[in-house]
Amino acid sequence: MNNSQQRDDLRSRARGTDRSLARRAELIAIGRKLFSDTSYDALSMDDIARHAHVAKGLIYYYFKSKRGYYLAIVEDSVASLVTLAAGSLELPPVERVHRTVDSYLRYAEHNQAAYRTIVSGGVGFDAQVQAIREGVREAIVTTIAEGAYGRREIAPLARMGLLGWVCSVEGATLDWIDRPVLSRDTMRELLVKTLGGTLRAIEELEPSYVAPAPARRDA
Repeated sequence: MNNSQQRDDLRSRARGTDRSLARRAELIAIGRKLFSDTSYDALSMDDIARHAHVAKGLIYYYFKSKRGYYLAIVEDSVASLVTLAAGSLELPPVERVHRTVDSYLRYAEHNQAAYRTIVSGGVGFDAQVQAIREGVREAIVTTIAEGAYGRREIAPLARMGLLGWVCSVEGATLDWIDRPVLSRDTMRELLVKTLGGTLRAIEELEPSYVAPAPARRDA
């Protein structure tokens, strides 16, 4: 095979890879809509294939199983949330916290089935779901630590305090999407204020971790 043929072969493979990635992304987008408010058990692979207008074998080809498909959807769904939590460094700390909490609540509100899977583990125990949940938690702990203390690496007590707040947010958010009697704005302000209490408690037990001015009662 000469150089020209090799280049053509490489371009052909690249186009095939691009088409494959696009098809996989399309199937994930369809799955996100299907599972946005429908539980894992409520949809069979036949249902999914019918809604996606594809052969069931194509879904197996890309994702191996129904569980693999669902996990790919969950991972894709939370990617934007984790990216947002780890980003927005250009924003003032208070605005960054508000944006992160609001985005978290917005995600839970519009992706209820996926959110329940992330927080409660879905159908049985799954190490991948557990890893996704831990990734979301760590991303939020990191963004709060950067906003409050100006650094990602923090002492065990400070990390445990922030992690405890994140876990309480998960429980409150689960209840909120089940019984949405409060607006998202009210929920966001409530969670931000409870974060202020957490930061003050951390400072009381670990004085070197001074709570930022917005979290102080004397501010």
